[in-house]
Amino acid sequence: MSETPNAEMPEEPKEAPPPGAPRRGRRIRNALLAIDSWIDSTIYTGGVRLRAAWDSYVAFTERFNLQGPARWGVEVASEAVTWGAVGAVLMLTLALPAFQETSDDWLKRADLSVTFLDRYGNTIGERGIRHNDTVPLEEFPDHLIKAVLATEDRRFYDHFGIDVPGTFRALLSNARAGGVVQGGSSITQQLAKNLFLSNERTLERKIKEAFLALWLEFHLTKNQILKLYLDRAYMGGGTFGVDAAAQYYFGKSARDVNLAEAAMLAGLFKAPSKFAPHVNLPAARGRASVVLDNLVDAGFMTEGQVFGARRHPATPIDRKREDVPEYYLDYAFEQVKSIVATLPKDYAERSFVVRTALDPNIQKAADTAIRDSLKQFGKDYGATQSAMVVMEPNGAVRAMVGGRDYGESQFNRATDALRQPGSSFKPYVYTAALMTGKYKPDTMVLDAPLCIGNWCPQNYGHSYAGRLPLITALTRSLNTVAVRLAESIGRGRIVDLAHAMGVKSELKITRALPLGAAEVTVMDQATAYCVFANGGYAVQPHAVIDMRTPAGDPVWNFAQEGEKPKRVIPPEVIDMINPMLNSVVEHGTGRRAIIPGVKVAGKTGTTNAYRDAWFVGFTGNYAAAIWFGNDDYTPTRRMTGGSLPAMTWQKVLAFAHQGIEIKPTPGLDGHPAPTSNASAQASLLEIDGVKRPVTLSPDSAEQLMGLSARMKEAARAPLPGPSASLESDRVLAGRDPDTPATGSN
Repeated sequence: MSETPNAEMPEEPKEAPPPGAPRRGRRIRNALLAIDSWIDSTIYTGGVRLRAAWDSYVAFTERFNLQGPARWGVEVASEAVTWGAVGAVLMLTLALPAFQETSDDWLKRADLSVTFLDRYGNTIGERGIRHNDTVPLEEFPDHLIKAVLATEDRRFYDHFGIDVPGTFRALLSNARAGGVVQGGSSITQQLAKNLFLSNERTLERKIKEAFLALWLEFHLTKNQILKLYLDRAYMGGGTFGVDAAAQYYFGKSARDVNLAEAAMLAGLFKAPSKFAPHVNLPAARGRASVVLDNLVDAGFMTEGQVFGARRHPATPIDRKREDVPEYYLDYAFEQVKSIVATLPKDYAERSFVVRTALDPNIQKAADTAIRDSLKQFGKDYGATQSAMVVMEPNGAVRAMVGGRDYGESQFNRATDALRQPGSSFKPYVYTAALMTGKYKPDTMVLDAPLCIGNWCPQNYGHSYAGRLPLITALTRSLNTVAVRLAESIGRGRIVDLAHAMGVKSELKITRALPLGAAEVTVMDQATAYCVFANGGYAVQPHAVIDMRTPAGDPVWNFAQEGEKPKRVIPPEVIDMINPMLNSVVEHGTGRRAIIPGVKVAGKTGTTNAYRDAWFVGFTGNYAAAIWFGNDDYTPTRRMTGGSLPAMTWQKVLAFAHQGIEIKPTPGLDGHPAPTSNASAQASLLEIDGVKRPVTLSPDSAEQLMGLSARMKEAARAPLPGPSASLESDRVLAGRDPDTPATGSN
């Protein structure tokens, strides 16, 4: 049979599925469908419930729908709650640093009693509280308590540590007067400052003071706070506490003072030295009269009750003015507290006799020199403050001046004020460069315009010297060279060296760092320059030499337990940098610091707008730093580091070197010391071959001398080229070309 093409082919039989397969697949599909259905149902049901809940919430809130004034009241209250919560968090953040000043034994630590001796063993002052000398509050006369409250804090028993109405009243009074005529701090706030804080004038300190006042009010009763305040306030004449002041000024206990004497004592809290009766009796009596007015105004006494005190004012004991190194004692007391904190916790002794490194003669010379300089030249230069530290090369602090008047301001500008050092920072730059091995004092460097980004530092006279030796660049304090060195070696290397040498302040690394744009303290500078004076060793600045109990038992000794010197600069670098710094003094901007017969090295410093003027220098015997300026950072009248600072430094150190063995200055062996000094010559003007005394300032007199010398040279020699003559002439004329250019970032 033939095949039929269109016939259908029979289908091949399909393989039968295994038993149970169709049933299992259906079950899986059904399970997946069930899960999907459950998810959809859950989402739908949840949405319905949420919608119902929202509708219920809206219906509920509709009950509180307010219109008009009521709504505005609710809005204001809501905002108040919100900002109140923000404020609470902010206040807690600000409070934490303040509460860190306290500890479990804060009151015990504050009760230290320390008698300080100078290096020769003579008593120079006391700090802290003598427990057996305190007078119970109930034994103070009622009129003394009322006089203090009426003058310092009339609402003391009513406020919570901060007198809010009194603060606003003081702000308004000061605003009307255009100055500070009334204080706003409560007694609790003043006690908080005395117990825990320094006298630094900053917003941070005021915030801490406020929180610590609240802390004191929580931990002590009002009477305890008042008692501590009466015992610990500085009262002038080196006395702390009302009872000590009564003994000092009137020769009697505070228990026995009459109303006139109590008024005079109460007037001392505001400005102890200004109103101290042994310094200015008319001012003290005038202030006492104000206190009597306060007693009447506060309703504590009547005019009839104070009439007798007005007619017969207090007469203090006739005492000659005694110079007490208050700033030095504050610094030494802080060191004592740090040492006591390291003693075993079970150490019960709280009274100590401490021998310090203070040299009373150098201290008096420093006080006198700064006082005279500000009195004679401060007004002309527009400078109102100064600070100085004199140290031995081993770190022992021989003298310290923290300001012109401790009575007016207890803020220690020598240890706490951060100021820009200007070109007195450049020795760290040059030393770091020498330590790399790439530079020597005779290495030729370029003084020419340069820019780093949009910052273009310039020299003092806007002139440039071209290529010149490194030692000449430092002598003439050329800014561009210092910046080039910093760019060559790295700014971080400079900061590391400065910190290793003893600069404790944080140094912000900026392009202007090598020109002294960072901030340091006078103590920082003196400590770091000790490294140059002792041949390369970093030392610990210290006032405390030895601590003993009143019975004579040893407690602590610096020679045994103090920080040991550590070499930070190799001797070969000292042999290079010290002659360069000596050249600054003998041939450059620091010529007024020359001490006849003594090798002096150092550096001047002047900052932008003449806000800060420095001289930091050293010999083989001492290292010292001095600063002049204003607390409010206002500019001086073109005061440079080579003028009043160098001249005052010279007065103090020239006295310090009298009658002692003159030690060689490291790196300057074989260099003869000068036999005359520029500052002495600056008071004489040579006219027609005859030196005549002048009444000009030293700066003006020396400029005229330089001008006279150049005019004579001009008649005998051709005029110099303009490339470096202007800058050189400024150096010869005593000008200080060390002011950093503006534009630091």
